[in-house]
Amino acid sequence: MSTNINAEEQPDLSALANLANQFFKALPGQQIKTDPVVGQAHEPVRQDALVESYEPWLYDQGLRNNSFDHSPPSASGVGVSPSAANQNNAVDLRNPQTSFADPNLAGPKPADSVQLPFQEDEPFETRLKEILNNVRVSSPAVRIPFDQDTDAPYYFLKNRNGVLNPKNIFDRDASRVGQPIAPPFDVNLVRNDFPILRERVNGRPLIWLDNAATTQKPQQVIDRISYFYQHENSNIHRAAHQLAARATDAYEGAREKVRAFINAASVNEIIFVRGATEAINLVAKSWSEQNLNAGDEIIVSHLEHHANIVPWQQLAAKKGLKIKVIPVDDDGQILLDEYAKLLGPKTKLVAFTQVSNALGTVTPASRITELAHQAGAKVLIDGAQSVSHMKVDVRALDADWFVFSGHKVFGPTGIGVVYGKEALLNETQPWQGGGNMISDVTFEYTQYHKAPSRFEAGTGNIADAVGLGAAIDYVSRIGIENISRYEHYLLIYATRLLKEVPGIRLIGTAPDKASVLSFVLAGYKTEEIGAALNKEGIAVRSGHHCAQPILRRFGVESTVRPSLAFYNTRAEIDTLVNILHRLKK
Repeated sequence: MSTNINAEEQPDLSALANLANQFFKALPGQQIKTDPVVGQAHEPVRQDALVESYEPWLYDQGLRNNSFDHSPPSASGVGVSPSAANQNNAVDLRNPQTSFADPNLAGPKPADSVQLPFQEDEPFETRLKEILNNVRVSSPAVRIPFDQDTDAPYYFLKNRNGVLNPKNIFDRDASRVGQPIAPPFDVNLVRNDFPILRERVNGRPLIWLDNAATTQKPQQVIDRISYFYQHENSNIHRAAHQLAARATDAYEGAREKVRAFINAASVNEIIFVRGATEAINLVAKSWSEQNLNAGDEIIVSHLEHHANIVPWQQLAAKKGLKIKVIPVDDDGQILLDEYAKLLGPKTKLVAFTQVSNALGTVTPASRITELAHQAGAKVLIDGAQSVSHMKVDVRALDADWFVFSGHKVFGPTGIGVVYGKEALLNETQPWQGGGNMISDVTFEYTQYHKAPSRFEAGTGNIADAVGLGAAIDYVSRIGIENISRYEHYLLIYATRLLKEVPGIRLIGTAPDKASVLSFVLAGYKTEEIGAALNKEGIAVRSGHHCAQPILRRFGVESTVRPSLAFYNTRAEIDTLVNILHRLKK
């Protein structure tokens, strides 16, 4: 059943929420609320959870002051953060393979107290929610900007005292008149763009919580790749016929989209490769091999993916280099004071991740880069886990190289990007030889093109580069800031619920995190938890996540890692947590 409402007849959202409240008040212990992110009626929740669910928004506005949201800074140099110490969850740095149990998480919770949203829906409740979810407004509903004299980001939400703010759109301050207002982020509309989310696994709706491994693809990306093969397929740059022109325009158009997305200065700074792994190897086997000598030092962080460790180890073994490691504290935060001590005249390269794939920690990338440049070193930033969660500006970061994979940002597999400063790229000899990267060849010598062509030997992954461009278009239309805000909201919500599971230990509790959660559960192997979740249609990653050093820093060999994207919902998180509670009964 679908109801269309003309723009002139748009409903009063506050009135709708109140009407739904009255209906659910008749149900024992149930009430419906308005979601602060999507601006629509949401699933019923416990009465005592009403105020809690709005706390992430108060967090964003600096209105809360608790240990999770405002953890004290790391005690640099000792490796133990105050928040970890307060949780009795510190790791002995003299024996980092040993971890201590968290007594605050011990002890079973009575089964009767475990009641999660969306658990006990009656048929008529489910039907009502289906009807409400199918109501569509013919033009976008308005979102009211945050008003500084209220405690809620939207006029129709309750403030932190649980009182409904009586102000409405017509009571806005006169200074706001004429300012643009944005439509709300509607997760249900977004989900409609991802056909795989309608898939069923083991008879259950798919819940995709393995986004740190790869993200799902919107129909717009799938259609764009199909269109390329139907109407544009050709090799690029070399032929004079129509299809070659179409393919070249599409390929180079994607390069421009990448340039704008990360704010590079020129399309000449954007190189297409297979992914972030190949991108790091390109830098290791070109500039690094050509410029580093025996005794030189490379610094990486303890958070790194194997792809940002192994190439440097191979180069170090070949050329007699030394690798140093930036330590982290017990929350998984970089210890900047310790990093500064590692820098010296022999430091030639600092390579680190902007977001940890295993813990979700967001590193202080700008500060790390600044200190490296002061020491005369070059900097490579691995952005594989950051580009889909936050705005990236390579000129603001001032990185010498920045790399990422297309499949982590809702694009195809087999395509990735190296950003490099143009002058630096043109000073670097290519690491592969072949067609398209040369301007002239004789049997005596070869003259190379300037960047980016000199690093794109042979026929590249043309169709998937075009698909990456479509993915960037999709993300840009939604707005990376909107995505970041919604995912942060989900992260806070999921973290709070996971902490209530008896016997759980969260690995990586930095205050500044992307939407990655890593945990172990007492009494279960991580693969057992992954298998149990899979039976319910939930996809998570269980294992070492190609980041063994950082997991061993916390005394574990593997974790369960749910990772969130902007198409995930609170109901999916509820299902995950409910299964974990069932396992612990």
